[in-house]
Amino acid sequence: MREKRLYLVITFHTTSAAMAMESLCAEKGLPGRLIPVPREITAGCGMAFRAEVEQEQSLLEAAGAADIQVDGVHKLVI
Repeated sequence: MREKRLYLVITFHTTSAAMAMESLCAEKGLPGRLIPVPREITAGCGMAFRAEVEQEQSLLEAAGAADIQVDGVHKLVI
């Protein structure tokens, strides 16, 4: 069984915003990946972006610069 760790989970209002975030991060070399929204939280769409907690500022700055609307920012053990 995988060990649970603390992760940053960014949620979005739309699936297209989540996919735009994934493309942006791949283009800029920022780590993370799309995941289903954990049941501990709710979001406008069923997808979220998971990354290391230390990446919060750089990910939010990149999303803001690309005009990607973020629904919420959470730190969860998953």
